[in-house]
Amino acid sequence: MAQLAADDPHSVGGYRLLSKLGAGGMGSVYLARSGGGRTVAVKLIKAELAAEPEFRSRFRLEVEAARRVGERWTAPVLDADTEAETPWVATGYIAGPSLEQVISSRVQQGHGPLPENSVRTLAYGLASALLDIHGAGVVHRDLKPSNVLVTIDGPRVIDFGIVRALDALPDSTMTNTGVVVGSPSYMSPEQIRAQQVTPASDVFCMGSVLAFAATGRPPFGSTSGGMHAVMFNIATEDPDLEGVEEPLRGLIASCLAKDPADRPAPEDVIAGVQPISTGTAAAPWLPATLIAELGRHAVQLLDTDTPPSGSGAPSGVPGAESGQSGSTSAPRALPEDPTSALPQPAQQQAPAPSSAARSRRRYAAAGAAAVIVAGAAFFASGAELPLVGSDEPGQTSGSSDIPDSYVGTWSGPVVRDGEPTGQYRRFTISRGKVGEVVANSFSLGTDYECKSDAKLVSVGKSLELDTRVIKSVGRKCSALGSHTVTSNSDSTLTWQAAGRSATLKRVEQPEKLPEEYVGTWQRQLPDGGTQRVTIEQLREGSPMSVAMVSESSTLHCEAKADIFSAGGDGEPVRLGPPLVDKEASSGECRTGPPSTLSVENGSMLRSFTEGGTEFDYTPAQ
Repeated sequence: MAQLAADDPHSVGGYRLLSKLGAGGMGSVYLARSGGGRTVAVKLIKAELAAEPEFRSRFRLEVEAARRVGERWTAPVLDADTEAETPWVATGYIAGPSLEQVISSRVQQGHGPLPENSVRTLAYGLASALLDIHGAGVVHRDLKPSNVLVTIDGPRVIDFGIVRALDALPDSTMTNTGVVVGSPSYMSPEQIRAQQVTPASDVFCMGSVLAFAATGRPPFGSTSGGMHAVMFNIATEDPDLEGVEEPLRGLIASCLAKDPADRPAPEDVIAGVQPISTGTAAAPWLPATLIAELGRHAVQLLDTDTPPSGSGAPSGVPGAESGQSGSTSAPRALPEDPTSALPQPAQQQAPAPSSAARSRRRYAAAGAAAVIVAGAAFFASGAELPLVGSDEPGQTSGSSDIPDSYVGTWSGPVVRDGEPTGQYRRFTISRGKVGEVVANSFSLGTDYECKSDAKLVSVGKSLELDTRVIKSVGRKCSALGSHTVTSNSDSTLTWQAAGRSATLKRVEQPEKLPEEYVGTWQRQLPDGGTQRVTIEQLREGSPMSVAMVSESSTLHCEAKADIFSAGGDGEPVRLGPPLVDKEASSGECRTGPPSTLSVENGSMLRSFTEGGTEFDYTPAQ
């Protein structure tokens, strides 16, 4: 952060500017505080851009669209004045440096590449942010490390969609102001070729950001070797993913497919990095050294005083050319537009806007949370963070709205009107607050598998959850609407949604397969080929799945089937539909239905609910 210069404004709208965070292609960003004490980031648009009527019109539309984006994985738009002489927009001020600052060797405190588990959580957060952004009808268009902020409870994406307003500028204005739409090292092939930019473009950019996080370098080279060389590599060459291990390597590579149609959707990325624990009581997703750095970042902000009213330029934006101001006391140059901030206490409410702030030319996002809840005292005290798997029954958490009796993994058969449906439901519920994703849901039917995230809507006699489908195998899945989960006196849960219900029993952790299932099994195919099923023991942090390979003279099929339940105590192992790996397969390979596995007398029986078919497997030789 830099002190305000003499030609910087010291107030914008109802916000008092505290310091300058940096400058980017569209303008300058300031740390600011409202009259009620809320800390925000205020971006002032360059005067040259504001002078273009087409830019101003597009900017207004993009700000309105950005206000519809959910705030869990982004910095929410809180306030704006798109009709002011110098337009501005205020967003939630997020506690954390940018991913560029965290990793880059060019920055003094860069820590280098993130470990695999951190990159998986980063992928989950970025994909979740894109789901929210795309769901609001917005394409980010400039997803890059400096537009990803790193916080103690996950990444946050900033500056989504606003850059699209630059599309309305004539070439002469773009040249005179030095504005470049997108960052060359993190562009998609479509952007380079000036083709239509769709949500799939953001997925490509996300792949580049993940590669940077995993390796410490852009996957197509840096602009130090020439911008055109990087753009050529993006359009024609394979990414450099050396040092990235599977399965993360395959996930990133799929995001970086040249053809937008070959890239996964954000929900596929979310499914590909499971299991992920999120929320205020989740295990740390960052190395300890980075957590300490975030603590120092928060403490630094505590020392930021509101400047005296006589300092800086005259009050108000006019008279301050935001693109020309400089700093004489910045400790270092920031890599563009960092919109990071100190989290505020949960009990602090947004100040009511003044009558002037209610003018028809301004709009505030009513009820939008400006910041991420995490006390600065937490950082200063060095309080211990929860460890993986620490959410056991009987523990309490002052930062969670979820009662202890709900925390854990639960499973049971689904009934409707008192009759079995042949479906099974599984929930993993973690600690968290209202508004956060606190559960993962796995629904298994006779011909489909659905995986969903569940956000906590309310807590009373029951938990009310709102789910979002993130993976469908077999039939297309759709959300059922509101779910309720009730804790019972017999240590079970009752789940209800859309006229269906299930009594869920706790699944003991750590979950293990009976040892007699572990190994490679085979059976003969009708055409003389062989199908092999490889079952490995479950390990914490690894996907719960089994591998299947079918080989004959006419086909080679590779697939993975998710494990719904690990069996034992007389229960079979339940599998979801095997999902075919199309790149590794050839011939007519199709996704089959869910099945169950049971082992008896040294043989494994695979049974299908649909059609009553059964297959016998013997240990592979």
